[in-house]
Amino acid sequence: MSDDEEYTSSEEEEVVEETREETKPPQTPAEGEGDPEFIKRQDQKRSDLDEQLKEYISEWRKQRSKEEDELKKLKEKQAKRKISRAEEEQKMAQRKKEEEERRVREAEEKKQREIEEKRQRLEEAEKKRQAMLQAMKDKDKKGPNFTIAKKEAGLGLSSAAMERNKTKEQLEEEKKISLSFRIKPLAIEGFGESKLREKAQELWELIVKLETEKYDLEERQKRQDYDLKELKERQKQQLRHKALKKGLDPEALTGKYPPKIQVASKYERRVDTRSYDDKKKLFEGGYNTVYAENLEKTWQERQERFTQRTKSKLPKWFGERPGKKAGEPETPEGEEDAKADEDIVEDDEEVEEEVVEEEDEEAEEDEEEEEEEEEEEEEEEEEEEEEEEEEEEEEE
Repeated sequence: MSDDEEYTSSEEEEVVEETREETKPPQTPAEGEGDPEFIKRQDQKRSDLDEQLKEYISEWRKQRSKEEDELKKLKEKQAKRKISRAEEEQKMAQRKKEEEERRVREAEEKKQREIEEKRQRLEEAEKKRQAMLQAMKDKDKKGPNFTIAKKEAGLGLSSAAMERNKTKEQLEEEKKISLSFRIKPLAIEGFGESKLREKAQELWELIVKLETEKYDLEERQKRQDYDLKELKERQKQQLRHKALKKGLDPEALTGKYPPKIQVASKYERRVDTRSYDDKKKLFEGGYNTVYAENLEKTWQERQERFTQRTKSKLPKWFGERPGKKAGEPETPEGEEDAKADEDIVEDDEEVEEEVVEEEDEEAEEDEEEEEEEEEEEEEEEEEEEEEEEEEEEEEE
C-alpha cells in the first residue's frame, strides 16, 4: 500500500452501503411485511453490522497510521544515510586526492634524487677519466694494452655487462646528464670582438684536443681487438695439443660444448638398442664391483674344491689297543669325528692364508696403480703451470 492511497469519507460510506446491501438477506414480499418483530430483528442485525464495520474501519485507520509513521521514519533514516554517505564519499575522494598528490610528489623527489646521484656519479667518473688520461700522458713506459674488468661482488656482472643491459631511455638520460656536465654554457654576454675571437680560438683548440684523444682511443681499441684475437687463437692451439695428447679429435675441446662420448664403434652396422643407463654404466669404472666379483668367484671355486676332496679315515686298531681296559669298546666313540674336525680346521686355515695372501698382493698392485696415477696427474699439473707461466711471460 503506497503513501498516496487515501480513503475519503465518501468512499468509506459507499463501502458501508455496499456491505449492507450484500449482508441484507433476501426477503420475499409475502414474508413478514407487517411483522414488527421481524423488522426489529432486521434493524438489530443492521446495527450490529454497522458497529462491526466501524470497528474494522477504526482498526484499519490505526494500522494505516502506524505504517505511515514507520514509512516516514524509514524515509528520514534513508535521507540521513544518503547525507552521511555523500560526506564519506567526499572525504574518501579528498583522501585519495591527497594520497595521489603525495605519491606523485614522492615519485618526483625520488626521480630528482636519482638524477642528482647519477650526476654526481658521472662527475666522479669524468674526474677519474681526466686523471687517468693525465696519468697516461705523464707515463713514459708502455703498459699492457688492455685491462680485464673484474665482476662486482654484489651483482655478479661487470660494468660492461651492466652497460649492455641498459635500455635506450636510460642511455639517453645518462647521455643528457653527461653532456650537461661536460658542455658548459657559453657566457658570452657583453663580450667584444676581440674576446669573441679569443673564445672561438679556445673552443677550436678544445675541439682539436678532443679529436686527437678520440683518434688515440680508436687506435688503442683496434690494438686491443687484435691482441684479443691473437690470444684466442693461441688458446685454441693449446686446446688442440691437449686434445691430441688425450687421443681425441683436435677440434674436440675448442668448441662451446665438451666432446660427445662415443658409446659404440663407428664401424658397427647394427643399431645400438642399449638404454641410457646401460651406456652410462660402461663409463662408471666399477673396479670395486669387479674386484668383489673376482673374490666371490675364487671363494666359490675353493669351497667346491674343499667339499669335493677325498676324506681319508683313520686305520682301525689291529689287535688290542694300548691302554685298553676290560669291558671298553674297540674304538672310543667320537674319536673318528674329532680327528675329522681337526683335519677340516687345518684345511680352512690353509685356504684363509692363501686368500689373505692374494688380497695383500692385489692391494699392493692397487697402491702401485694409484701412485702411478698421482705421478701422472702431478706431471700434467706441472706442464699446465709451465704453459701458464709461458703465456704470462709472452703477454708481458
